[in-house]
Amino acid sequence: MKNLTKTIVLLITVGIFVGIATLWFKGISSDGVGTTINSGDTAWVLTAAALVMIMTPAVGFFYGGMVRSKNVVSIIHQSVIILAIVSVQWVLIGYSLVFGKDFHGIIGGLNFFGLKGVSYAPNPAYAATIPQLAFMIFQAKFAIITPALIIGAIAERINFKALIVFTLLWTTFIYDPIAHWVWGIGGWLHTLGALDFAGGTVVHVSAGFAGLIAAVVIGRRVGLKGHATTAHNIPFILLGAALLWFGWFGFNAGSSLGANGLAINAFVTTNTAAATAALVWMLLSWSQFKKPSAIATATGAIVGLVAITPASGYVGPMASIAIGILAGTISYVALLFRTHKTYIDDSLDVWAAHGVGGFTGALLTGVFAEKSINAAGNNGVIFGNWNQLGVQAIAVCTTAMFTVAGTWILLTLLKKIMNIRVSKKEEEDGLDISLHGEKGYYR
Repeated sequence: MKNLTKTIVLLITVGIFVGIATLWFKGISSDGVGTTINSGDTAWVLTAAALVMIMTPAVGFFYGGMVRSKNVVSIIHQSVIILAIVSVQWVLIGYSLVFGKDFHGIIGGLNFFGLKGVSYAPNPAYAATIPQLAFMIFQAKFAIITPALIIGAIAERINFKALIVFTLLWTTFIYDPIAHWVWGIGGWLHTLGALDFAGGTVVHVSAGFAGLIAAVVIGRRVGLKGHATTAHNIPFILLGAALLWFGWFGFNAGSSLGANGLAINAFVTTNTAAATAALVWMLLSWSQFKKPSAIATATGAIVGLVAITPASGYVGPMASIAIGILAGTISYVALLFRTHKTYIDDSLDVWAAHGVGGFTGALLTGVFAEKSINAAGNNGVIFGNWNQLGVQAIAVCTTAMFTVAGTWILLTLLKKIMNIRVSKKEEEDGLDISLHGEKGYYR
């Protein structure tokens, strides 16, 4: 009870302090009342934000089916707590660090701290037809899902307290700078001309390579024989994949920031690439194991969604089929390589699906992009512009290297001040009981 009392007092104190601080922010959200906006664009972007929001708990179910039953509550809880942590971080500083006033192409300023100046009025630099508040909350969902993807690589052994601290630090010092580089006005990769329509580089390359290095630093699971454990609930995996596929229409088509033809193009290419890669992974698993795996089909769909994400607003339907085939095959080979040629325990193959899938998709954007589809983009290799492929390569390689180095530094520092993985006994008992005192299933 003593700890509970202290926590209650602390929370009330913080609540009072924040309440007083609201005087400084008085009326900021209502600035721009009466400004002309496009109601259709605004409605679509808010709907898309809701679609992307559901993707984060969907990741929890997708991962939850893959882990052992003693860890299912833990992995779903992790996805939900990341949704909560990053939602608050984004309002306080994240949005400003990504879309605030540029500082030497590296990071945004704090001019939007606490969403000061972010109101009903549009920000013409980013979205001229919708309130900046709508743009802000849509972008928040991208920041939220990125660290949620990482947890699949370190499932079944990460300490919950360490996860909370890591999520806050990683989002602030890794995700926010990368997002500014690619999407922020003045960001150095944005200025260079890197194309990333909805986050192939910003979200998936960063999450995939962060997951890989996190798995290395935290180490393999106790008593693991080989690389894989048996998925305990395949219907959860299929449900999670279906919800992710559904939400991804908001992820990609919503990035048009309007109810327009570009949204339709992104919607079609997203669905096509996902379907193609699902078929590719099914065929590959069928060839390898003599039976078509449901898990492989679901994972293949996710890979297709990942790969088309950077390209969805720049390529046509036929190109999306090519991207689904190529990225699906390459990511499957990456999974085989990690499994059979390394000792890295990337629990749920985040690197192969998101790191390699996103990397491949971003490069193929530089091959198949058409300026006729999106005037804000550029032509790719097959339309005569080899330079775009080079720009894409710079973007993904820089992002991967920065993510690997930054994640390693953060986790190494955290290891010096706290336990970043659970004890052997806690791991053997399962994180559901040992950390949360709850079970996924009671018999």
